[in-house]
Amino acid sequence: MVSFDITGKVALITGGASGLGYKYALELLRKGAKGVTLADVNAEVGQKAIEEIESEFGKGKAVFVVTDVTSSEQFEEAFKQTVANFQNVDILVNNAGILNDGIWQKEVDINVNGVINGILLGLENYIPKHKSGDEGVILNISSIAGIVPFACLPVYTGTKFAVHGMTLAWGLPAHYERTKVRVIAVGPGVTQTPLITDMKNKNLSSEYEKIREVEVSQAVPQTTDQIAPHVMRIIEKAPPGTLWIVEGGEKPYQYVMPDRHMLENKIYLD
Repeated sequence: MVSFDITGKVALITGGASGLGYKYALELLRKGAKGVTLADVNAEVGQKAIEEIESEFGKGKAVFVVTDVTSSEQFEEAFKQTVANFQNVDILVNNAGILNDGIWQKEVDINVNGVINGILLGLENYIPKHKSGDEGVILNISSIAGIVPFACLPVYTGTKFAVHGMTLAWGLPAHYERTKVRVIAVGPGVTQTPLITDMKNKNLSSEYEKIREVEVSQAVPQTTDQIAPHVMRIIEKAPPGTLWIVEGGEKPYQYVMPDRHMLENKIYLD
């Protein structure tokens, strides 16, 4: 395991004004981060988040930048504002996402293209140039839906599988060795955020809604306070190209894809 010290580091968090993104910001500051940028589309919620952070940590520890992650230009402006305010950027948390198969084109644009925008800007430019230490980190937020299919939300499931796959590919040694940026991911289980508590009728049809009611009834949600401290350990210790599952409030465990060449029970078509 690697060891990355959050103390003195600067983080950019997409979707950072509320939910898990905001909790990650708080935990980073409690771990001694120099500063955080909350990049979010909701200016009103963002300003409130800054006020709450200032009340706990004082002024100058956080900035808010209106950011639509589907716009590479707006995303880049968030990086520029981070460097302008804190002189560095060491950590990118690709957290922004929506759960709504009813508007699946937008869902794909935010959950997949937004992550690609962040990785390209962070890995290929801003973090290698502006990190304060030897190493930077890009943490992609996947989901338990990035390893387990959900019948009620096939498009959302696909976007989170995509985040998982991109983490594996961009986390390979060929990219780490040239950038010294660890690309890693976390796959939270069902967590009590607006994403989950407001799921009704955010799918493709009433038939999918019936399936959702069954699948949701089987879930045991965790709280944001349970998951956020675990995510800090992932930032500090996870090797490049790894995905860590955090569910039920338990400590993270690594999910490892099977090597197709090592499969013992291959199923062949006759």
